[in-house]
Parts: sequence; structure tokens; C-alpha cells
Amino acid sequence: MAQNKTKRIFISACEPSADAHCAALIKAVAKKTGGNIKLVGVGGQKMAEAGCELLADTSKRAAMIYNAFGQVGFYYKILKDVRNYFKSNCVDLVIVCDSPAFNFHVARAAKKAGAKVLFYVAPQLWAWAAWRIWKLRRRCDKLACILPFEERWFGGRGVDATFVGNPLFDDMTIEANKDYKTYTGYEPARARILLLPGSRVAEIKLLWPAMQNIAKRISQRWPGAKFVVAAADEQKLEMMKENKAGSLEYEYTISAVTEAARRADLALVASGSATLQVAAAGCPMVIMYQSSRILWHFAGQWLTRTRYLSLVNILARRELVSEFMPYFTSAEPIFGKCIRLLGSRNRLIRVSRELVNLVEPLAGGNASENVAEMALDMIDGGQRTENR
Repeated sequence: MAQNKTKRIFISACEPSADAHCAALIKAVAKKTGGNIKLVGVGGQKMAEAGCELLADTSKRAAMIYNAFGQVGFYYKILKDVRNYFKSNCVDLVIVCDSPAFNFHVARAAKKAGAKVLFYVAPQLWAWAAWRIWKLRRRCDKLACILPFEERWFGGRGVDATFVGNPLFDDMTIEANKDYKTYTGYEPARARILLLPGSRVAEIKLLWPAMQNIAKRISQRWPGAKFVVAAADEQKLEMMKENKAGSLEYEYTISAVTEAARRADLALVASGSATLQVAAAGCPMVIMYQSSRILWHFAGQWLTRTRYLSLVNILARRELVSEFMPYFTSAEPIFGKCIRLLGSRNRLIRVSRELVNLVEPLAGGNASENVAEMALDMIDGGQRTENR
């Protein structure tokens, strides 16, 4: 009797966050199949540790859009290697996670090779460049959405989309009554402020100097305030220590964003998924982001289709927290907003409650398990769904 062919899944992730999401997905697939599926791809160390054979490590090269042009050669070579892999190997399913600028090309190569394609983490077409929906329809068999409203948005435009939960909260339980901050005994003069300048090198280079400037101004106002800097890994932490300016002292930590935010009264955060993690801790925040001034004025502001740009405000459908995205001239308005928040205990309490209520529905969705089941169902041609 002929043995069954080993199934093969190819996974593509470029960002540190995508590397983490896909590592959890890989573990979920292995758990459901007993490790009988071969997992190959491009990604980071977390994917490798989870059992994925990497053709290349992409996560360390993650960059913001305007900073990515200098890395075109690097990604072009990886894409060439991916295409060659598809030509030489039978791949049953290709999963691309986030980073549409690169992964649209991977998906196109996969479709040309005859493989099914699952997009995990929907490209934010609802925010900007919605015309790319035609590209997604052609290159995507199924779309796993991590924000609740995306299922309807993409489904209404001809994409087979399913909300699977948010992987940031797979192992988290949010209980409103426990996670609200009460600010009992709070005083601005002893406030604890968390600084999160981002998980990418390019973000840190742009935002860390501005955050230090804001921290310095707050310290001049309230000398007893404490500042905590959280980093995703040791490399990022050392980078911030080496680029520290002035005499202000910081507490440095490598810890989960939510845990660090639970111990803070206010957070200054780079826009991205970290804002949702800070919200889960019930920590009021001010969100900031930097961009190329030229690209923003000539393209970015015209392509953007949402009133708000931060995930927290997009989910809330209003300005629940202040966002400065992008800012180009001075950090003075950001400093002013921080001062107003820190100076009002009642406002801090209100924002804390609203943030927890906002993200509570996202917790406990088991996104990794759901996407693993979706992927295996695609490989088995729907038989898993029929047999459940």
C-alpha cells in the first residue's frame, strides 16, 4: 500500500509580530497533526524554534514603508528563492502573514505554482489604497481577519473572509472589573510613564529621540515622575540605551507590553499592534508615529481612507485616545496632551475603563487554533469541516 504523501505548508512572515503570530500557528498545526506536516518558510527565530524550516530570516530586516526602499535587493533575492522553492517542491498551502508589500508577491508566486493561499492578518485596505482589493481577490483563497469589522468589509467585496480572533489575546483573559485602573492614591508628581518606541529599528530611530524629549519636559514639570522603557528584545534595548540623550534616568525592561502597561499610569506608544495590548491593560495612552514628510504630503494623505489611523481609535470609531500620526515639526502638542492627561485623575479613570471595554471582546478568541483549523481544512479539501 502506498504511503500518504507528506503535506507541506509554506509560511511567509516579515515582521517580528508576524513571526510571533506564525510561531503560535505552527505550534497549533503541530498539535493538531502530531507533527506530520512539513512546515517551511521565511520568517524569524520564533518560527524556527516552533519547528519551521527557514529559507531566510526576514524579521530582523523589518522596516516601515518609506524606509524599505534600501532593502529592495534583500527582499528581491528572498522572493527569487521562494519562487524557486515553489518550482522544485509541491506545496499544498501557502500562508502569508501581514506585510502585503512583500506577501502579495509571494501569494502571486504561490498561485502560479498551483498552491492555495491563506492570508493571515488582513492587509489594511480599508485604511488606505482600497483599490488593491482586486489584487487580494485574485491571490487569496481565504482571509483570516483579526479585527471584527474586517469580515464584513472584505466579505462585501468578494473575499472569503472570516474573523478568527486576535492572536495578541490568545492566552489572555480580560476582566473589566479587574483590569480597570482605579488610580487610588494617584499623584501626577509620582506618575509612572511607559515609553514604547516600537519593535522595528526604523521606528525606534525616529521615535525614541522625540519620546526622550517629551519625557524630559514632563520630568521638568514633575521631577518625581518615573519613566519605563520596554523593548521587544535585548538588541532593541541596547540600541535605546546607546542612543540615550541627557541625564534623565530610565528603567529599562524586556517584557510583554501588556504586563508593562499594567504597571504604568500612562503610556506613550508607537502606532501598531502594541496599542491594543496597552488598551488591554487599561492604560491610557498617547499614540505617535513618524513618516516621510514628502511621501505623506504627495501620497499618504490622499491614499488614506479612514478618519483615524490608530487601531484603538479605528475600533472605537472615535478619538478615544490622542493620536499624532504623523507629526513632523514639534513634539510640543504631544507633550501638552500628556500633561493634560496626567493632571486629571478622573480623565485617566474614564479612559482606562473605555479602553478595557473596547478590547474585552477580542480576548480568548484562540486565533492560532482557528487559523490552524482553517489551514488544515483547506489542505483536506473541506473534509475536516464535514467531519467535525
